[in-house]
Amino acid sequence: MKLVAVLGAVAAFAAAPATLPLGDGHVSTSAAKRGSVYVCSTGPGGGPGGGAQVSGSWIHGTTFDPAAKPAVSGQVLWPGARISFTRVNGRLEVVGNGLPAKTPTGVFPIEDGTTAFQYDRNPNSIEAQTIDWLLPKPKAAAAPHCLTGGPIGIAVNGVPIFDALDALDRDAVAHEMQDSCGGHPQEQGMYHYHSIDVTGSCLPRTGLVGYALDGYPIYGPYKANGKPWTDAELDACHGHVVKGSYRYQATLEYPYTLGCFHGTPLKLARP
Repeated sequence: MKLVAVLGAVAAFAAAPATLPLGDGHVSTSAAKRGSVYVCSTGPGGGPGGGAQVSGSWIHGTTFDPAAKPAVSGQVLWPGARISFTRVNGRLEVVGNGLPAKTPTGVFPIEDGTTAFQYDRNPNSIEAQTIDWLLPKPKAAAAPHCLTGGPIGIAVNGVPIFDALDALDRDAVAHEMQDSCGGHPQEQGMYHYHSIDVTGSCLPRTGLVGYALDGYPIYGPYKANGKPWTDAELDACHGHVVKGSYRYQATLEYPYTLGCFHGTPLKLARP
């Protein structure tokens, strides 16, 4: 059961800087590189709703203006959302249904007549999923591991996290229409994030925001002093060592969460 209260479109990234670098073209299948996404394969993806149909006026060459980008309207709550994290012999068991716990989504499919619909006619509905993952104990791999497509992790509110790319291998955050929490559904109805909400209203601005499929934690995009983390402070996988332990660090700039896997990820069937 869901509760819907439709609101006007608002900027999804109201707390973001005026301009951010566009991530288009910063993707590789051969090597990990800071500020890029290292994936196992590329190529046209999609199907219905696979990527925005129109480039927005907020995109200016090699940059985009996140505050000028519209958001999918609506505030939908999901009382049936389930998520649990349990430690099992050093590994993390994640059980849930993919719906956001105590945080809203927009109205999907994107409604005809809304501002977001002018750019992205995502026809997909949000559907409950089966998530029963036993993440590996975090351990650095001999070399960075490519991102495998589909979920690369999960947020603490139960929402899967995808990499920074849309179905056309572009910067998904810049091109696609997301709701006020930065989420939207793909073809199988899996609601997901490509970045971490910068406002702090959906996920923490600082502190733990999720876990990657290799078991390493993901932390929020801001430091305790209120300043944002930057790519320049992180390694090619978008992480660093803090107090002796490795973690991924979300940023406002592309690739937003992970650039590659620091460890060996749990293998999932691609949705």
